[in-house]
Amino acid sequence: MKVLANDGISKSGILALEKGGFEVITTKVAQEQVANFVNENNVSVVLVRSATKVRKDIIDACPGLKIIGRGGVGMDNIDVDYAKSKGIHVINTPASSSESVAELVFAHLFSGVRFLHDSNRNMPLEGDTNFDGLKKAYANGIELRGKTLGIVGIGRIGQATAKMALGLGMKVIAADSFIPQVDIKVEFFDGQSITTTIASQSLESLFKEADFITLHVPAQDGYIIGEKELAIMKDGVGIVNCARGGVIDEVALVKALDSGKVLFAGLDVFENEPTPEMAILMNHKISLTPHIGAATGEAQDRIGTELASQIISLLS
Repeated sequence: MKVLANDGISKSGILALEKGGFEVITTKVAQEQVANFVNENNVSVVLVRSATKVRKDIIDACPGLKIIGRGGVGMDNIDVDYAKSKGIHVINTPASSSESVAELVFAHLFSGVRFLHDSNRNMPLEGDTNFDGLKKAYANGIELRGKTLGIVGIGRIGQATAKMALGLGMKVIAADSFIPQVDIKVEFFDGQSITTTIASQSLESLFKEADFITLHVPAQDGYIIGEKELAIMKDGVGIVNCARGGVIDEVALVKALDSGKVLFAGLDVFENEPTPEMAILMNHKISLTPHIGAATGEAQDRIGTELASQIISLLS
């Protein structure tokens, strides 16, 4: 059987699939050509990440398709229910990238509280002529320790983020309409651990209480953070979104950044991917990454081997 990994797959995943008797194709096929390629090459399994979309048109056009796999958590680029109604297995890897995404959240948090994103833009331009001026501009840093981190969505990635926050000495609060409370176990290098329980609270109370807010939710019909929500947040709040574009009203966010209501934002995802708005890209108060939450070697190895294991289990 043939597997098309259209958005790529780790070497470990390829080796595992080949060992299981599958042929792996890593040719990047344009979105509009996916159905033709699948049919012409008798592909049984299509694996995607966030770039390729597997909608009803492809599902209808590819009767030989047996599995659609998503390397990651969210499956909003796949018509999951429709695929299942046609007898196609739909799989993903919800646990594989949690730590990688959580670490990127803290990369943005550290960047924001110490102005690294702006400093790294200006030091090459002015470091030799305005060193003292830049030193003064970035002199009002903030420590994360002792501050309150509000986590919207306390699933696997939210929990991984909570562990890192607790390790830094932050207070962690959470809002999740599906998880009333969760036990967070923070494990240390020497085998010791501590466990604490985080109870979910209302979004409104989280927005009012948190010094920093990080979003870990699937794609939504509307905004989770808009003008109304920004208005009730603390002055000088920091906001990070490494989840999905479209959960923050970017126009309202830029307005809040410009007014000083929001101190900084860290964005890995955007409303208009892959062409984010210029007002976002050029704002010196936003730390920016191009949707790379799961893009670590370790996460991709875990994703590849987990997908391979599921495929072999389903089709062998």
